[in-house]
Amino acid sequence: MILSTACGLRCYSCVTTNPKACTRISLCPGPLDRCFSTMVDGHITKGCRRNQYCIKPISCCGDDLCNSAIPASGSVILLLVSSAITTLFL
Repeated sequence: MILSTACGLRCYSCVTTNPKACTRISLCPGPLDRCFSTMVDGHITKGCRRNQYCIKPISCCGDDLCNSAIPASGSVILLLVSSAITTLFL
């Protein structure tokens, strides 16, 4: 994290419906100290933001390019939990 602080944090940055299309890398300016990702109505948004604005459903992290994963929306989480419960009882 020391290198990120000295040179600026690098984050994936995009607004897309295709998670694989988010390949642009942005260098975050000074006060933007977190990478973020969120999904609303199938639209994925990623970029840089201040830590104090990292409130659910926005997922934030503090390492270079840490926002590469596809954020899970509520319906995806519900599907995974129900699948796990079903698997336990089979």
